[in-house]
Amino acid sequence: MPMPDLNDTLEVFKLLGDPTRVRLLAMLRDQELTVAEMVKATGLPQPRVSTHLRRLREAGVVLDRREGSSAFYGLPEGGWPTEVKAAWGAIERVQDGVLEADARRLQDVLEARSVDTTSWADAVAGRMARHYSPGRTWQSLGRGLAGLCRLGRVLDVASGDGALAELLAPRARSVTCVDLSDNVVTSGRRRLSHLGNVRFMRGDMHDLPVEDGSVDHLLLLAALCYASDPCQVLREARRVLTPDGDLIAVDLCAHPHADVVAGYGHVQHGFEPSQLRRWLGEAGFEVDLCAPTGRERRPPHFEILTVYARTPSA
Repeated sequence: MPMPDLNDTLEVFKLLGDPTRVRLLAMLRDQELTVAEMVKATGLPQPRVSTHLRRLREAGVVLDRREGSSAFYGLPEGGWPTEVKAAWGAIERVQDGVLEADARRLQDVLEARSVDTTSWADAVAGRMARHYSPGRTWQSLGRGLAGLCRLGRVLDVASGDGALAELLAPRARSVTCVDLSDNVVTSGRRRLSHLGNVRFMRGDMHDLPVEDGSVDHLLLLAALCYASDPCQVLREARRVLTPDGDLIAVDLCAHPHADVVAGYGHVQHGFEPSQLRRWLGEAGFEVDLCAPTGRERRPPHFEILTVYARTPSA
């Protein structure tokens, strides 16, 4: 990916150097909004809001779409250019009373959306993924989707105390959890002792205590960030998987927030998708997906990198 030149970077600084534009972008990071909603949330005059939105749209930082008589503004589907992300990362680390007040007023504005609509679904049609309703959470979705699976032998690497194993066990032939911590392994065994098809093993992801070709599905969920040698971990995954076996990995995209992840013991500060895709190929995997798939709502808004890969058929 080509690096931005000095002029591009200076233009980004100019664009984000206006407090009003920063306030508008802070509100648009997690949902689409109309001009009227942004006026209510900020208390700014409508012409001023419209002027700055036009400037952001011309720069490609926001997009607008029509829905009936309303125009909704939001962020581009593909995300921001690298230089914009970098500049915004510095802004997000700042605590500011004005931005916090905007967020509180915006919550009132969003709650008022449904007052005059026939149903909640009608009010958020086309934007449901961004909105909460009772019982409709990522946790409930995960448990529901697990019911669609019929799994064979699952290996969960850097498993922790088996939160995922508990979810998958009813739909799997077996689930083996491998973790480096004795304390975590002991806690997991105790917590899931009632599940006869779940076992825990202490082991290093760089040298898995598992036989060659003995695993149908291997999970590396928030695991590679702890690897001193990610390439070796991928080679080990390839070794233990059967032909046509599945590798599912979720981690962070490359980021500059070493101070934030230091307390969690991360060794790697995320991964570039192109780099990780190359490592997977070198390890012998066929890659179906290796791309950013989401962005965390809480600062510093880490981007999530998801991998679906498989071993070649016999």
